[in-house]
Amino acid sequence: MMTEAVMATQAHKLEVSADPDAELVAAAQQGDLYAFDMLVRRHESRIYRLAERITGNAQDAEDVLQEAFLNAYRKLYQFHGQSHFYTWLVRITVNQGLMRLRRQKRRSMVSITGDTEPGTNAPLELRDARSNPEQQFAADEMAAVLNRGIASLTAPYRMVFQLRDIEELSNQETADILHLSVPAVKSRLLRARLKLRELLAPYFARAPAAPLPAHAGEISDGDHSEEKPAP
Repeated sequence: MMTEAVMATQAHKLEVSADPDAELVAAAQQGDLYAFDMLVRRHESRIYRLAERITGNAQDAEDVLQEAFLNAYRKLYQFHGQSHFYTWLVRITVNQGLMRLRRQKRRSMVSITGDTEPGTNAPLELRDARSNPEQQFAADEMAAVLNRGIASLTAPYRMVFQLRDIEELSNQETADILHLSVPAVKSRLLRARLKLRELLAPYFARAPAAPLPAHAGEISDGDHSEEKPAP
C-alpha cells in the first residue's frame, strides 16, 4: 500500500508539472539565457501592471519591473518548484515594490488618482464585446471605470484584490506574500469587493445586482485578524 509520504510526494510532482513555465525554468537554471528571456516576455506585462499598482506611477513601475526580473535571475537557483514560477515572481515583485516605497519614505503605497493611459493598466477584460464599434467602446469605457474603481481602493485592500482577483493567487499565497493571516486576506478581499460594488453602482443602475462571493458569509464585518510579523 502506498504510504502517505509517497502519495504526498507524487501529488507535489503533479502540481509542479502543471506549471506552464516548468520547462523554461529548468532550462534557464541550466544557463539558457534564451529560456529566461522567454519567461520575461511571457510575464512582463502582468508584472508591470502589478508594479504599477504598488508604486502608483509608470517610472517606478518600470524600475521595479527591471529589479524584479534581475533578482529573479540572480536567485533562480533558489527556486525549487514548491510553487508556480509566476507566484514566486509575484512575491519578488511585491517585495521589490514595497522596498522601493520604504526607501522613498512614502506613506501611501500606491496612488489613487487613476490617471493612466487607456488600456495600459486595465486588469479586467470585458469579453464578447467586439461585434460592433459601439459595443467595443462601451467595453473600453467600462474597463476604464473598473480600473479607476480598483485604483481608488486604499492600499491594504487594493493589494489583496490585485493578488487574489487579478493575479488569481490563492488565499494562502496572498497571505504569505503580504505577511497576513488567511482570515485577514479573506476579510480584506470581501471589503474590497463590496467597496467596488458601491463605487461602481451608478454605472450598473440598470443591471441586476450580482451575488456576493460564495465565502462572503464566512467573514464578519470587522477585520479582527492580525497581520503576521514580517520575517
